[in-house]
Amino acid sequence: MELRHLRYFIAVAEELHFGRAALALGISQPPLSQQIQALEQEIGARLFDRTNRRVELSEAGRLFLEEARRVLAQVDKAADVARRAQLGELGELKIGFTSSAPFNSTIPQAIFTFRQRFPAVHLNLREMSSTQVADALMDEVIEVGIMRPLPLPDSLVEIELSREPLVAVLSAKHPLAQGNEDGLFLAALAQEPFVFFPRSYGSGLYAQLLNLARDAGFNPHFAQEAGEAMTIIGLVAAGLGVSVLPASYQRMRIDGVVYRPLLDPAAVSAVWLVQRKDQRSPMAAAFVALLTDGDQGVTCASQGC
Repeated sequence: MELRHLRYFIAVAEELHFGRAALALGISQPPLSQQIQALEQEIGARLFDRTNRRVELSEAGRLFLEEARRVLAQVDKAADVARRAQLGELGELKIGFTSSAPFNSTIPQAIFTFRQRFPAVHLNLREMSSTQVADALMDEVIEVGIMRPLPLPDSLVEIELSREPLVAVLSAKHPLAQGNEDGLFLAALAQEPFVFFPRSYGSGLYAQLLNLARDAGFNPHFAQEAGEAMTIIGLVAAGLGVSVLPASYQRMRIDGVVYRPLLDPAAVSAVWLVQRKDQRSPMAAAFVALLTDGDQGVTCASQGC
């Protein structure tokens, strides 16, 4: 049994006339009659009661018509699902991001816009360190990554989304918190204990802080480690040390903490969008377009995928 047999049967059932059904189908009447007879033989049931003057559905035909319509409707639905998936309008998009990414206003706005335009696409958002984002892309666990700069393998490609200054995070009671509202140089923190991400966490900020400190003439002393920025800021508020974080973290208002701009020229951190060079996901292409092209009409078809 082929789908065309079902379509032939439905046409005859709706017209109750072989000639008109053949005309609607664009075929001649004899082949249509032969196909219906072959269908009845395969099923083992008479679908139509025929006389010289009229054609009527049999009881078996009436029940078969309901099921045939369901089958064709499901086929059409399956084809629509495939088309929408090809256009990036259906399925799941897995995105890995560093903890600081949501504080960059561009990224939450892109996620919101994507959900509005592609409501049938499930966004699977996973918080990771920058190293974990790169590894997950390599292992094809995620399609898109948002991370801080790190050396990347050749199979990955990055797009710089934004750059933001780094700030010193100080206890409000710290002497440097007074009178430095316009900022300070990192060298002023040379003798201070630092509260920061552990080296093993894989944050791109760790290597950047080391390079900045060395350029400023000192090696930072990491007195306390924490894997979450919120914890780092809380420990600074408790007086356990100082820290350096991207300026977007200033949106986290915690009592007892002040933020001071770093005046070192290189004290700037970028946010990267990273994906595999062989990325073929239409959903990923649509999401990347939102982040890189701004609020324009985005469909995967317009991206050539």
